[in-house]
Amino acid sequence: MLTDLIAALVRTLPGLTVDPGRITPATTLGDVTAYVTTQLGGSVPDEVALHSAIGIGAPGPAVVEPEYRISDFAEVRAIADRLSGVETLGVFNPYFLINDGITRDTSVVDGASVVNFSSFNYLGLSGHPAVIAAVQDAVARYGSSCSASRILSGEKPVHRELESELAALLGTEDAIALVGGHSTNVTIIGHLVGPEDLVIHDSLAHDSIMQGCKLSGATRRPFPHNDHAALDELLTEIRHQYRRVLILIEGVYSQDGDIPDLPAIIAVKKKHKALLMIDEAHSVGVLGAGGGGIGEYFGVDRGDVELWSGTVSKALAGCGGYVAGSAELIRFLKYTTPGFVYSVGMTPMNAAASAAAIRQLRSDGEPLERLRHNSRLFLRLAREAGIDTGDSHDTPIVPCIVGDSLKTLKLSNALLRRGINVNPILYPAVPENLARLRFFVTACHTEDQIRDTVKILAEELAQLTES
Repeated sequence: MLTDLIAALVRTLPGLTVDPGRITPATTLGDVTAYVTTQLGGSVPDEVALHSAIGIGAPGPAVVEPEYRISDFAEVRAIADRLSGVETLGVFNPYFLINDGITRDTSVVDGASVVNFSSFNYLGLSGHPAVIAAVQDAVARYGSSCSASRILSGEKPVHRELESELAALLGTEDAIALVGGHSTNVTIIGHLVGPEDLVIHDSLAHDSIMQGCKLSGATRRPFPHNDHAALDELLTEIRHQYRRVLILIEGVYSQDGDIPDLPAIIAVKKKHKALLMIDEAHSVGVLGAGGGGIGEYFGVDRGDVELWSGTVSKALAGCGGYVAGSAELIRFLKYTTPGFVYSVGMTPMNAAASAAAIRQLRSDGEPLERLRHNSRLFLRLAREAGIDTGDSHDTPIVPCIVGDSLKTLKLSNALLRRGINVNPILYPAVPENLARLRFFVTACHTEDQIRDTVKILAEELAQLTES
């Protein structure tokens, strides 16, 4: 917020310059006021100047102790201490477990088969025979890498095949495929808006959105989760100050498994002449009658949303990101986006895998129906068992909110010992009182697996509560 304020002051007050080296974590609003006043030829009381964290009248930035050993970085020591602290608490680290084989309803962890609820393979298309065949054919035709940026000599027929399939699935004019899901949001947001603009995002936005906002240099403001009225109120207050406004939401929120009111968000966006970008990482291939995502789920005009972004690494069985929208937008992005122009193209295998997954989704709707049946069953049984599932609805993401990081870690350990793999989400990824296990239900799970899992979860949760 301090950075946003100073950037706005520099834009507003000609001749004002601010030395970034004088800004410290201790800088206050009063310090900024005193500094700006002095820069513009005014005067401030001596006691204000004396205590200013920006250092009015100081000869220059304070001497900083050099940090040149990575092992001495405070953040490096902090993660080492945190990991060693886990061991002293009598629990094992549940992260970076090696999952052998194709991750479907089960996977192999430490040589033992476990029921897996930590997979984004929602439709079971990763490992599907049709997808495997497409991958094998792509390797034989194009090799394992396209070996260049697509704008130069890395363009392969399979890239356009995937982009055409994505556009058809999402109901847009065109699409662009990039090498990474996370990096897609970072580079696109960072490219479209700048210091004269405003990015306004849901308070539970994914890290990729946050990093893109930081890269852009635009003023950033969050609005309360799924609160379109608060979004409207905020834009009413400040929209007039900015050239472009980009609203950022998600199709399905990956921590809570809930869905925003898209028609209401579109109405606010139109009212304030803003742009809208939706991250469909967890909604494409999941929501809508044909898996077309949140746009199909609500039946909105796809042209009312400027940017439909997402990743093909979840329901679509590949690895990489995409943006879909108007032909004009996609042409602009293909010639100018740094993360696309200066990056090697998506591997032929990944492009082929996701194109084949979309074709399979279109030709066979049974996995999508099975996914919805399994998701509803898991959520209903969990709620009947008294498990706190938060706001999850109509999605295959079902949290089990424990409200204590250590207890959540212990619960994850206990479930793995009983043959169920589910990852804990701990503070600071979520607030401490919302620490949770996060279950990803897939079309591959059987009813027996789901019923047994909820039963075991309830037993272990009760035992943990008693202890």
